[in-house]
Amino acid sequence: MGITMHIDIVSAEESIHSGAATFIVARSVGGEVGIYPRHVPMLVQLKPGEVTVRDEFGEEQFYYVSGGTMEVQPDVVTVLADAATRAHDIDEAAAEQARKRAEEALANRTSEVDYARAQAELVEAAAQLRTVQKIRKAANRT
Repeated sequence: MGITMHIDIVSAEESIHSGAATFIVARSVGGEVGIYPRHVPMLVQLKPGEVTVRDEFGEEQFYYVSGGTMEVQPDVVTVLADAATRAHDIDEAAAEQARKRAEEALANRTSEVDYARAQAELVEAAAQLRTVQKIRKAANRT
């Protein structure tokens, strides 16, 4: 077994992951961030999207976060998400429906507030759908 770090992924409602890992990747506001054990400390703001954790056995686990913060220490990474779920628990039909509603709201906006809300909902729905697609691709590789 190689060098590992401890990963915690938590939201306001629950802890959805806690365990050893060899690698984690998440979408930050500055782009995709990959973290290996012994990484320099940093604090990163996360965008809605997928978080991938590779455990000490090489298995990848996929999660969806709606945004939040990732704190990196040499031996511990903590993802504090606004909302988080295991990728296989995402309701694809509901995400697709939310995407359609957001697109309609953008087309029929009545104010800047409506536009901003619809745009945020569209980003979140699209990120959920990308996460579902990625776990499908991973399942097809095995």
